[in-house]
Amino acid sequence: MTSVYVDDVAKAHAFYTGVLGFETRTRTNLDDGTPFVTVGAGGGEQPDLELLLEPGQGPVAEQYRRAVREAGRPAVVFSVTDLRAEYERLRGEGVHFVQEPREQGPVLTAVLDDTVGNLIRLTQPKD
Repeated sequence: MTSVYVDDVAKAHAFYTGVLGFETRTRTNLDDGTPFVTVGAGGGEQPDLELLLEPGQGPVAEQYRRAVREAGRPAVVFSVTDLRAEYERLRGEGVHFVQEPREQGPVLTAVLDDTVGNLIRLTQPKD
């Protein structure tokens, strides 16, 4: 499991499942009421890999997120099979891309805004 800090866990959950196509793996609240939500690849792919949508409030998380975003760095990178098709599909869903598909060495990449404070890089190996 790896985590990504988000502005709003419910909004992040809706985006990651409804737009990006992840499936909910865990959705509960901790004893103090903090939401604990994980998502993973749909269709049962990679069942041992989960992304924790972690509340991004607090001085450490906020400072980290701000620095990563200001540096233009993605919070996470996802591989896709057909980046250009995924780019078109996501644009059709209203997703804002800060970098359109382009070649970067051995890969094709694009960067999107996940609506909850992070940049996400999509990548596809070039043939």
